[in-house]
Formats: sequence, structure tokens, C-alpha cells
Amino acid sequence: MSTQFLTPRMAGVLERIRRANRPAFHTLSAEQARAAYGAGAEVLDLPRARLDKVEDMRVPGADGTELAARRYRPVVASRGTLLYLHGGGFTIGGLETHDSLCRQLALLSGAQVLALDYRLAPEHRFPTAVDDTWAALRWLREQGAALGFDSDRLAVGGDSAGGTLAAVAAILSRDHGLPLRAQLLITPGTTAHADTATHKLFANGFLLDAVTIEWFFEQYIDRSQRSDWRFAPLNADSLDGVAPACLLLAECDPLCDEGLAYADRLRLAGVEVSLELYRGMTHDFIKMGRVLDEARHAQAAAGDALRRAFEP
Repeated sequence: MSTQFLTPRMAGVLERIRRANRPAFHTLSAEQARAAYGAGAEVLDLPRARLDKVEDMRVPGADGTELAARRYRPVVASRGTLLYLHGGGFTIGGLETHDSLCRQLALLSGAQVLALDYRLAPEHRFPTAVDDTWAALRWLREQGAALGFDSDRLAVGGDSAGGTLAAVAAILSRDHGLPLRAQLLITPGTTAHADTATHKLFANGFLLDAVTIEWFFEQYIDRSQRSDWRFAPLNADSLDGVAPACLLLAECDPLCDEGLAYADRLRLAGVEVSLELYRGMTHDFIKMGRVLDEARHAQAAAGDALRRAFEP
């Protein structure tokens, strides 16, 4: 790994991670990988912010299965609702791994956040996570007001694989006439085959390695399905009329090029796009607010974008 692309602090973080000598996810079972990720997921995150209300609840998934979810309310009379999808390659991650980030998004945006514990691969392969996301978004629109959510001002967001799910949900929302104020896409995956220049340049040593990406893909989806736009939203026939987008990307992330390409496709379709590219940062940097100024800046940018989107 060459550190020439990284900020000194980011390089230091990667060195600390390397010295910890934790086993790579692709060498573990899915269950073991979830446990390993859960143990370290918030070590570099900001302390969990205190909010007016944090509440565990259940929402219906695609087939009626009740899914765990967590509601974050910053103030009693908050405005707008964000459905948030966590990252983790469709295989790891959950409510606990992204609790700090969701608290910050609620705090900084002034909106309620509903984090969804969508079903994970390999137990639940493609397109279960997509279907669970869409079911939760429809539930918010149709039933959320009765539970105190702002169901008239909705947005969808996520990081990494969750960013993919959010982008797909925005397209489904357009197709089905469900109005969205915004889509928040944090280092999203958008292509089918991990074959861009940044996938090659940052294939090893930049937190998200090529072998790990392939392992996630193998858990989640058959190779013959990978061109499906619900896995690779860059393959969607049209992006006309989808919700305004805020994209937060990391320069030293294998997914950087596909994030940029998706922003370009959105702009060509006439969609309003706000794009921030954080130089010298790797994938998952937004969850390192204890040590990286850029993480705190990115969280603030996300909060500002949501606050503006939810204005009357």
C-alpha cells in the first residue's frame, strides 16, 4: 500500500488497524464476520449523542416478516423523516454498528431517522434487502404519521451497500409515485463488476480490499444477476425524476469512481446533485469522527443537505 494518496491522519488510522491484526472478513464465516465488525464498528465513531428519544421498534419487511428498526428523534417537534440503510456489503452490520452515525444525522438535520435492520446475506440473498427497504419506505409513507413520523417529508439514505439500497429505493419511489425530498448516498456502490480504475488503484490496503468486495458479492448475489439495476443502479435505464441527491465520496475508496459516475448520470438526467469528495480519505471514513475532522465535516454536510431538503 502506498500512503501517498492519504492524509497523514488517515494513514495513521490504517496503520493502527493493520497493527491490530484482525482477521479479514473474507477468511471468516458470515456469522463470524458480523461479530468481528460489531466489536470494532464504533471504536472510531463519535460518542453516541443524547437525543430526545431513541426507540427500538418493528416494521414489516417485504413478505410481512417483522424487522428490527430504531427510531431517532432529536426534538419533540422534529421535521422530516430519513429512512437509513447501514453499510456492510449486504452481509454484516446492523443497528448497533451504525447507532452513532444515525444519532449524528438526526442531531445535525433536525429530522427523525428510522434505521432499518434489513435482512442480510447469505441467509437472505438478492433481492431481499432491496425488497425490505422498499417495504419499509412504503410503510413510512402509509403508516408513519400514525406513529409520529413526518410521512409527507421523506428521504432515504445509506452508506456503502446501504447507499446502493438508498439509490435503488429512490428509483422505485419515482416509479411508484412515492414522493421523496432527498437521497443521501454515502460512498455508495453503483456498478456491477468492481472494474473501475479506483477499484484497481485502491485494491489492497485501503480498508476495503478487492478480495473483501468479491466475498461480499458472493454472499449476496449470483454472478448472473449482477447487471440487475437493483444491484447496480448505474445500469438503470433512466434516472429522470428521481429525488435530489447528496453524494459524499472518499478519494481513496475503490467505490469512488462509481460514485462519481452515478453523480454524472444524475446530473445528465436533470437531477439536482450535491457532491462532496473528501481527499485522502478511505471507505467508511464517515464513521471515524473521533479521529478525523473530515468525518465530522461529512456528517455536517449530510445534516445540512437533509435540513434543506425538509424545509417547506
